[in-house]
Amino acid sequence: MFLNIVILLVGLALILFGAELLVNGSSFVARKFGISEFVVGMTIVGIGTSAPELVVSLISAINGSSDISVGNIVGSNISNVYLILGLTALIAPISLTKSNKKYDLPISIFVSLLLAFLLYDSSIWGAEKNMLSRLDGVILLIIFGLFMLYSFKLVPKEESSESESLEGNNFYEKVKHPMLLAVASILGGLAGLVLGGRFFVNSGSAIASDLGVSDAFIGITVMALGTSLPELAASIVAAAKKKGQMALGNILGSNIFNITLILGVTSVVSPLSPNDITPVDMGVMISTAILPLLFAIFFNGKKITRIEGLLFFLIYIGYIIYLSINL
Repeated sequence: MFLNIVILLVGLALILFGAELLVNGSSFVARKFGISEFVVGMTIVGIGTSAPELVVSLISAINGSSDISVGNIVGSNISNVYLILGLTALIAPISLTKSNKKYDLPISIFVSLLLAFLLYDSSIWGAEKNMLSRLDGVILLIIFGLFMLYSFKLVPKEESSESESLEGNNFYEKVKHPMLLAVASILGGLAGLVLGGRFFVNSGSAIASDLGVSDAFIGITVMALGTSLPELAASIVAAAKKKGQMALGNILGSNIFNITLILGVTSVVSPLSPNDITPVDMGVMISTAILPLLFAIFFNGKKITRIEGLLFFLIYIGYIIYLSINL
């Protein structure tokens, strides 16, 4: 028990340190190449923090556990918005740009609805069974490629209403090869997030088992939180550094990559079936894409406020309670 607690604390330290390195290095790269922090958060940080989901989904698919692959992504997307975005907005309200409302949030809605459309083809089209086929995987990967093109080439050059100055990165300017150090920071940060997340999940699961907690409860709480720890750490550190657009980009980017890249690659390796994914689970995941846009349109359209962040967090708690009751 004592050793697992030590490993848990080491994992947490690695996560926090990795998030610090990742945000600082990514911010410097953004400034150096004139790329908005939102795009960096959505691409570099978003893909990097989705690494645990990619590993879990691929291994599960190869082992024939397709329900784990799909459930991992559905659960991660739910926690990314309702838990992570909620907590991030509670720390500091997140400014929304016109581009966020006109392009980025609608894209997230589109890929979420597309996943449901492709996954439940039996219910919709009368196919033999609900499945994410290899052809569906190719479609998702094509959309991933188009999204990357949009992010780097077509995204409107628009600054958020919050300051995106990167004055806190003067340290990089003082070294001989600042870009090399920034890239090393990004890679080291990603390694810290992934390794720290693994330590945290494994030790947390062992502690929970020692305490006599059920496997189902471990899966819903420790494991679900563990695969989202990189996004949580990166987003909270970004918000604390007043880089809300990077935090928002990380969350939206992770959700889009989870569906298009991770499920795309995984279903090409092995077709996936939503065996244990209920309509409630899929509906909650789709709501994570729709609700932020509805708030932006009908309420304070300039930012995600602390009140909205609290509501997101409460929805997540309610969903966890629902899962616990319906084990």
